[in-house]
Amino acid sequence: MSGSMNDTMPPSLLERRGAQRQLEGQITGCAISRDSQQVAFATGEGDVMVASRADWDRSDAWDVQTVHDGAVLSIAPDAAPTGFLTGGDDSSLRRIAADGSVSELAKGRRWIEHITTWANDRGGVIAFASGKQVELRDAAGRDTLKVLEHPSTVSGIVFDAKGKRIAASHYNGASMWFVQAKVDTPRQLEWKGSHIGIAIHPAGEALVTSMQESELHGWRLSDGHNMRMSGYPSKVQSMAFTRNGKWLVTSGADTIVMWPFFGGGPMGKPPFEGGGIPGVMCTRIACHPVHDIVAAGFADGAVLMVDTNAQRLLPVSMAGEGAVTALAFSPDGCALAFGTEDGRAAVIDLSAK
Repeated sequence: MSGSMNDTMPPSLLERRGAQRQLEGQITGCAISRDSQQVAFATGEGDVMVASRADWDRSDAWDVQTVHDGAVLSIAPDAAPTGFLTGGDDSSLRRIAADGSVSELAKGRRWIEHITTWANDRGGVIAFASGKQVELRDAAGRDTLKVLEHPSTVSGIVFDAKGKRIAASHYNGASMWFVQAKVDTPRQLEWKGSHIGIAIHPAGEALVTSMQESELHGWRLSDGHNMRMSGYPSKVQSMAFTRNGKWLVTSGADTIVMWPFFGGGPMGKPPFEGGGIPGVMCTRIACHPVHDIVAAGFADGAVLMVDTNAQRLLPVSMAGEGAVTALAFSPDGCALAFGTEDGRAAVIDLSAK
């Protein structure tokens, strides 16, 4: 499939079903609460803006407050159904409750650059990375379960779908740990070079990292077999598996790049090109949690959605000024949020009306 935006496209989804607001500073991340009721945008100025579902079409009602003394480096939905967790270059981990109240969970000596959470009906786990360490806490965020040491600075963390394992990318590979292990001995997945991001297959079949050298590296977890995925014109800053694990979708080119993870995996196969904007780099991607739909943000501020079955492009937002730096679907699939380098934050209501 291929395609591009052109002048004949209908009005964008943002114009028809969304709202946007301009903030000071770059949008460094966006997250949507587990109950899908609130969207949060983090900025390089230390602010966080929260939009509640009843106000998604009224951006003047979105609440902005300063949460960190310095840039917000990471944001994630809390392990609880509501609220968010943020990490900053002020070395603090903070919680924003649904009512907007802010509390500090941790204060260290290093920047908190990565946060991820896992939860089900019985509980959850919070993980955050600072320097070479990944700390795991209970869902309340008060009790430290363990601190995992890595050989170099951690560049990304991810839980598997069942919350049994957590993996971290770092220089020369990745480390995978069992969350509940009595003795912490990581599985070391080695490949020389600088690994800068990480994703895990929904069924736990593979672990993939993005690399400084503008390629991906993967390991088949059943036997450790190496997989290389190359040919990118720029670094892959964003990647995710589709809901069923059929495709690994990435940024890094002027089309949405989709590697097949079925029929033996991606080795020796060219990637599928899911449409894009000629000459404009894709900077962020997100995969819909319910349908076979991918959202992609581009360096010119444009956002597209692609139905991978019908091979159809849908414009979400036309080009602005700054590159898309944050992109997320809500867990129920009824909202898409994005933010840009120049401080534009937007929410699109995708629910049936």
